[in-house]
Amino acid sequence: MPSSSGPTPATRTAALIRMAGYGARDPLIVGVQQDSAPPVFLTSGRTAAGEPLTAGTIVYTASLSKQITAACAALLVQQGRLDTESTAAQWMPELPTWAGTVRLRHLISHTSGLPEGVEFDDLHRAKLDRTTAGVIRALARLDHPVSAPGTEYRYCNAGYVCLAVIIERAASRPLPDFAREHVFVPLGMANSRYWSGPAPHPPGATPLDPHYPAPLSLGDGGIWSTAPDLIRWNQALAHDELGVSALLQTPGHLDDGTRLDYAWALGVREHAGRRIYRHGGRWAGLSTQLVRLADQGSGFVIIALDDDEDRTATLATAMIEELTT
Repeated sequence: MPSSSGPTPATRTAALIRMAGYGARDPLIVGVQQDSAPPVFLTSGRTAAGEPLTAGTIVYTASLSKQITAACAALLVQQGRLDTESTAAQWMPELPTWAGTVRLRHLISHTSGLPEGVEFDDLHRAKLDRTTAGVIRALARLDHPVSAPGTEYRYCNAGYVCLAVIIERAASRPLPDFAREHVFVPLGMANSRYWSGPAPHPPGATPLDPHYPAPLSLGDGGIWSTAPDLIRWNQALAHDELGVSALLQTPGHLDDGTRLDYAWALGVREHAGRRIYRHGGRWAGLSTQLVRLADQGSGFVIIALDDDEDRTATLATAMIEELTT
């Protein structure tokens, strides 16, 4: 970002937002953290219900939830209650015999070979919600994985639903309770929570399109949060406040040793000689990006209440350029 003698971070971010194609009425929340300076938040537009968007608006985070799920798993690994080499079958005997070949590290790094899972549109037509139980029932009917575990990277929401179930069984308590006690409360993320229904969204949150409500499965998604809480999460990882950042930031690998550019729910990239951790989230009427620079206390979150994922990605790329200049 520019020095104190130049444009302020807010001014520069506003310019990048305009250049990415966002107008003054587009529903958008952007939060930027630069080094040790207080974060800056810019908002525009309104929710589907007509309420003005603010930095404190509680929204569905979609796949950004995977970072918290992965952190909960890492905490249990640190405590000796989970082993990344253990198999899904050891924790989920309700799955078919193929679960004996799927290890926890496969679920974490999206190398499990499992299919994407139950598609929302299929469930919607059947008048069923996408719940954890529904996804697991669908997997229990699966004859074999799409590919042999550990042989290829294949992004898989169903794998993180399984990971959430395993976390609950290892912790002997519901994932929402474990995350609240070990992540949200210690980090002061007061407006963040997992939500599995039965209502389509938690009290006080901004609902999505009623025709495409957020899925109620946990692990792959399920977290509702705010821009300040997500910036706080970035800061916590940067300063290793949970004591698991090194593990979370370790890239996964295939069984033949091939290194991936994906760690524990963190995309690992390089830009201008700097390591960047990045992950996005998407659902009908929602597109998110959470980015953190590894070698400095900088990062940002983008929450767009629309379906234009390309525009969100364009803004994220521009902001990365700005932060690394």
